[in-house]
Amino acid sequence: MGWEVMLSLMGGLLVVLMGIGVPVAFAFLALNLAGAYLILGGESGLRLLALSTTEAVTSFSLVPIPLFILMGEILLHTGLATRAIHAIERLIAGVPGRLSLVAVVSGGVFASLSGSSIANTAVLGRVLLPEMLRLGYHPLLSIGPILAIGGVAMLIPPSALAVLFGSLAGISISKLLLAGIVPGIILAALFFIFIVAVSRLRPDLAPAQPEETEPFRARWRPFLIYVLPLMIIVIVVVGSILSGIATPTESAALGSIATVLVAACYRSLSWKVISKALSGTAATTATIFIIISGSIAFSQILSFSGTTRQLVAVVTSMDIEIGTLVLMMLLVALLLGMLMDQISIMLITLPFFMPLINLGGVDPIWFGVMMLIALEVGLITPPFGLLLFIMQSVAPEGVTMRQILSSITPYIGIEIFGLFLIFAFPALALWLPGFM
Repeated sequence: MGWEVMLSLMGGLLVVLMGIGVPVAFAFLALNLAGAYLILGGESGLRLLALSTTEAVTSFSLVPIPLFILMGEILLHTGLATRAIHAIERLIAGVPGRLSLVAVVSGGVFASLSGSSIANTAVLGRVLLPEMLRLGYHPLLSIGPILAIGGVAMLIPPSALAVLFGSLAGISISKLLLAGIVPGIILAALFFIFIVAVSRLRPDLAPAQPEETEPFRARWRPFLIYVLPLMIIVIVVVGSILSGIATPTESAALGSIATVLVAACYRSLSWKVISKALSGTAATTATIFIIISGSIAFSQILSFSGTTRQLVAVVTSMDIEIGTLVLMMLLVALLLGMLMDQISIMLITLPFFMPLINLGGVDPIWFGVMMLIALEVGLITPPFGLLLFIMQSVAPEGVTMRQILSSITPYIGIEIFGLFLIFAFPALALWLPGFM
């Protein structure tokens, strides 16, 4: 069986299974069972598949995933995230589009604590959006900023998706986590500038609120109590990696301990909270690990059949300039983001992309950051952007999907502009990992 036929059959079967609604984890399982039996050699192939999947999920490099997820679950169920958002809201005053800027700042803070785009969007949507709509904020400056900053959580540590990407791509997880920090800040700054500019040009889109009469010291107090101490968690996670004291796995463990201690100091920790956090962590981790095992087995089958090697040979024979090839890969990721979830995109593309990246001498950390931004864009891109549906589920009654879609369009353009900034200036992504 030629590699072209092999690639077409496996790709076609995957598309059919996902098209009829089979969950991605089970679609890959069916594909791997068929591929292992036909290509790896009957029963011996199935045994090899079982061994490879077991080895995949027992990898020590995957331990940060449940620990990072646990950090976000604890902050969510203890209510510390909500208190931090309210504290930031009281601090920001006297600027155009105040609550829109609160959404961006709060989202950035919560992203650095939870690493979950879904949790980030859900919390901001429940806490800030009703007040913004009540005050007459246009969807462009109410729904849009929440969706845009929500996706940044998958770019900066502690990002479970970045850990998953690094594991699947075979690149340094610690460097990838650090490399996402500066691009994440740049994206948040671009959102900030856009909101201020729109608010000044079109004041009717963000009605002015009454002048702040509360004393400055009183407005700072909640920030010092509910936000500043949470930065301890960020310092523990990022600082331990940057200083070389801890690996990503050890920093995730330290971050989880720091989160529990901070929650205990606020007297927000209870057995009920711990139970909910552990249950949520277990459910999410199990799903991710099933998908990881399927992805690694899929890559092995493609490699064993010669498909990956032949595909790389075809692409290299086309004599495409490496920068153009990288742009083509990013475009594929952006287009797939309109049709499927981020994990599925990684599973489908990385077995083909990474051999080409390594062969072309492209810095894998730089490419990894750009891929994460492209995947982030997919979270807010219609028709199947996950965060669009999360927003619809938490938004007040009366908010339509049409309003949600119209609100996010400029922010998609801003994120793509940010992506090309990283492409044009690789140092923006590689500067911080260089200190390791």
